[in-house]
Amino acid sequence: MTLGLVLALAAGTYAMRAAGPLLRGRLRVSERGRWLLSVAAVTLLAAFVAVSACYESGSFAGWPRVIGVLVGGVLAWRRAPFVVVVLVAAGVTAGLRAL
Repeated sequence: MTLGLVLALAAGTYAMRAAGPLLRGRLRVSERGRWLLSVAAVTLLAAFVAVSACYESGSFAGWPRVIGVLVGGVLAWRRAPFVVVVLVAAGVTAGLRAL
């Protein structure tokens, strides 16, 4: 039963991955559709970041972590060097947890 399920999932995954290159030339997507797909990808990524920033093991991770992620996000948006973003975000989070 388990082996059959694994093989079925593997076949489905392979079919989904193969569908992109096979259907690329056959399907026409409007300019608005392309824009919506790109916005959807960014929105999905932002949702993953928000969930992982706010929750840990199914419960709220605490305000210091959320504020640290927000500070890191603002610094990244302002194009600060990656090392600065990580160190400042970690410092803010640690400082708030120490209070």
